[in-house]
Amino acid sequence: MASQISEEGKAEIAKQSVVRIGDSAPDFSAETTQGKLSLHEYLGDKWGVLFSHPADFTPVCTTELGRVAQLKEEWAKRNTKVIGYSVDSAVDHAKWIQDINETQNCNVDYPLIDGTDKSVALRYGMLDPDKLDDAGMPMTVRSVFVIDPNKKVRMILTYPAATG
Repeated sequence: MASQISEEGKAEIAKQSVVRIGDSAPDFSAETTQGKLSLHEYLGDKWGVLFSHPADFTPVCTTELGRVAQLKEEWAKRNTKVIGYSVDSAVDHAKWIQDINETQNCNVDYPLIDGTDKSVALRYGMLDPDKLDDAGMPMTVRSVFVIDPNKKVRMILTYPAATG
């Protein structure tokens, strides 16, 4: 890991938005493991949980995504759709889903967002200026955004990549 943020990393942090409780959830279109989708269209008239992880194939993230899949019926009872994010590609996510399904005895059938361009991380303020990769670029934090049927953010939980 780099000890100092790069100039490119500083520029990336400067572009980052801040999302607060009560804000309209920023809409976006993105490639996912289920094709291109718009967040607002995907959620429709349901509650939403958008959650992020720093990278694919990490042990804790794998168990967490598996548990989300295992709770499918509970999400449905609560009129809620889930969608995941990490900075890896949809192709890598598809490989990861196979691993999650096998190791966690589940069926991940919710979309994972292709985060290679970091646009969603920037719109939702998911970059950590203190946790850097080898190139001095900020890594994504672990975040959870609960979004109501009117597309308002009702809860935010954020913690560093090193936690978990």
